[in-house]
Amino acid sequence: MTSISGVSATRPLPRRRNLPFPSAWSVGTAVIAAIIALPVLAVAWLSLFPTENIWPHLLDTVLPGYVSTTLSLLILVGIGTALIGVTTAWLVATCDFPGRRILKWALVLPLAMPTYVVAYVYTDLLEYAGPVQQALRELFGWRSAGDYWFPEIRSPEGAAAVLSATLYPYVYLLAHAAFLEQSGGVIEAARTLGCSTWAAFRRISLPMARPSIVVGLALVMMETLNDFGTVDYFSVQTLTTGLFNVWLIMNNTSGGAQIAMVMLVFVIFLLVAERTARRSRSYHDMTRGRTKAGPVRLPPGRAALALAICALPALVGFAIPAGVLVAYAIEFYDVSLANRYPQAALNSILLAALAAVVAAAIGLFLAYATRITASRVVRGLARFASLGYAVPGAVLAIGILTPFGAFDNAVDGFARSTLGVSTGLILSGTIFAILFAYVARFLALAYGTLEAGLGRITPNIDHAARTLGHSAAGTLVRVNLPLIRGSILTAALLIFVDSMKELPATLLLRPFNFETLATYVYQFASDELLEECALGAVTIVAFGLLPVIVLTHVMGGRAAHGTPAGE
Repeated sequence: MTSISGVSATRPLPRRRNLPFPSAWSVGTAVIAAIIALPVLAVAWLSLFPTENIWPHLLDTVLPGYVSTTLSLLILVGIGTALIGVTTAWLVATCDFPGRRILKWALVLPLAMPTYVVAYVYTDLLEYAGPVQQALRELFGWRSAGDYWFPEIRSPEGAAAVLSATLYPYVYLLAHAAFLEQSGGVIEAARTLGCSTWAAFRRISLPMARPSIVVGLALVMMETLNDFGTVDYFSVQTLTTGLFNVWLIMNNTSGGAQIAMVMLVFVIFLLVAERTARRSRSYHDMTRGRTKAGPVRLPPGRAALALAICALPALVGFAIPAGVLVAYAIEFYDVSLANRYPQAALNSILLAALAAVVAAAIGLFLAYATRITASRVVRGLARFASLGYAVPGAVLAIGILTPFGAFDNAVDGFARSTLGVSTGLILSGTIFAILFAYVARFLALAYGTLEAGLGRITPNIDHAARTLGHSAAGTLVRVNLPLIRGSILTAALLIFVDSMKELPATLLLRPFNFETLATYVYQFASDELLEECALGAVTIVAFGLLPVIVLTHVMGGRAAHGTPAGE
């Protein structure tokens, strides 16, 4: 009640606004997020409510070993990739030495090499019967392994070395961009105050680049957690190999789901740590119109050392494995053609192409939905749907087979009871399951790329199209799509290549007698027949070079527009 001039009056109640009906874009985003979340929810349900609870047995026997080995491997790979990636990025970005321009893109090439392929190559080279130890025995007159010491490649340390040699480009790319973006004025001020080059790096450049380095390390550790081919071939008992052992050898799905939940805890910890590190370590350059720090010309001795430091990772991570594989592929070309290579290559290309098209289409839907709705809920659901990239492929596989198998059994039971026929496997045990895994895992690549592409288009263009009578879908098709064709092709290319290389999910979900290039190479290499599958490995690497070429083109464009003339 209020009183105006002594007269009591009742304040009118505010009108109740009608809640807007959710748009098709909002509903579609929610449906996609729910479908993509299904594998993770299935794993959580199966682990919390198992049909056969072996958690106490796992906890008393193998699980502590799996966890400790996984932690050790993550730490070793994190240290290795940080040392290689940060050192090479800083040298290439801030120092001038012979071969620098070539090494700037050559250091990215190991991204094209699947880690398990590199593991097969170096095992073939460095094992007791390999050419390296044979040459040493002939050179020094040694007759047996007891006469000398040689590092064991099939060990946790060997696995860490292989993973570091192939995964360091994640750190290198982000650190290189961070070092290039740092203001030249800040570095020059440090030098005028008496800081040496090393002191300026340690006290200024490294802290300013730390958020980018942390992001790169988080990606490296997620890829390490997802790896199966390397750790399995080296007999390193991580959580991933434990999941395969419990699920396939012990034939216990619930136990596999419980190990998968432990892996998800690792993933959540990595995501939280990465977000926290970036939030607590933010640096802002307040200078405007700044100049970039030009590269420092190194004297001959230091230039040779810098050249060696930067060339070694590219040689170990790409040049040597690629050379061995090409030599084997040429020598055993006829053998590969006779050993199911053509069918495996066709399966891989068709499946990866289909996954690229579907994931790019869904990613475009999500990116455009967040653009036109301006809703925090829709944006949150879209980002949630794109978290599949952080989930290891083996975890996705067990989460997919559980609901798909339940659906197939329900449909088959209904068909048997009512029609007297069996429907067999409809979803599980078919290529649809593999396709679902690829889309769920790599959707983040499509969403992130297309969201960035749409972000470069001013909203005024959309508003103009809408005032001319175009619907939201019509605006997307007629206005936005022609402007983001490059982003769509980039997203599809990244998904295609990652789908070609994916091993853990494909191994667990593939139909009977169905091979992709990844499983084809894995099967032969596991049987010590690397020569006979070398052509398949070379094919995977050749396709893997495509996004590397795109990355180097982008790096070259940025350098042309943002680096000094001396670059």
